[in-house]
Amino acid sequence: MKPGQRQKKLAVAKQKRRRQTILFFGVAAGVLLIITAVLWPSQNNNGGGAGFLSDSELELVAMGEGVYNTYCAACHGFTLEGQPSWQEPFADGSFKAPPHDETGHTWHHDDAYLLESIKLGGARLAPTIGVSAMPAYDEILTDQQITAVLAYIKSQWPAEILEAQSTR
Repeated sequence: MKPGQRQKKLAVAKQKRRRQTILFFGVAAGVLLIITAVLWPSQNNNGGGAGFLSDSELELVAMGEGVYNTYCAACHGFTLEGQPSWQEPFADGSFKAPPHDETGHTWHHDDAYLLESIKLGGARLAPTIGVSAMPAYDEILTDQQITAVLAYIKSQWPAEILEAQSTR
């Protein structure tokens, strides 16, 4: 390898990581804006956060529902209920799919963690934490689809859960 080629490859790799970081935080900021829009009006709403969504937000939630039903519901349930006895591991020690409704722990995490969880799947876990069968979706779904899935999940939560999750 010529002397300048190594530096050029390192610079290209660094630039790629920088772009990925910017994209990740851009998507996270977009989700935060959507969630803020969902949460803010729901302060005066007794139901879930989807009561006062704009047309574009409703479209995002509808897209998310379709993507969720196609890619997530087989494990996490069509009503976000997760697998039975989800807190107990399978016989091989791997994690079961948790619910994404208010009975689970999804809302205990901030949006950045949730987006990363969808993108990287179970591979994001350190080996000391456990094994998850959740696939990575970063090369299957677009960032918009991943954001839409999270918007759909959060649109199903009661206002108090949305409020609690927004402080994470």
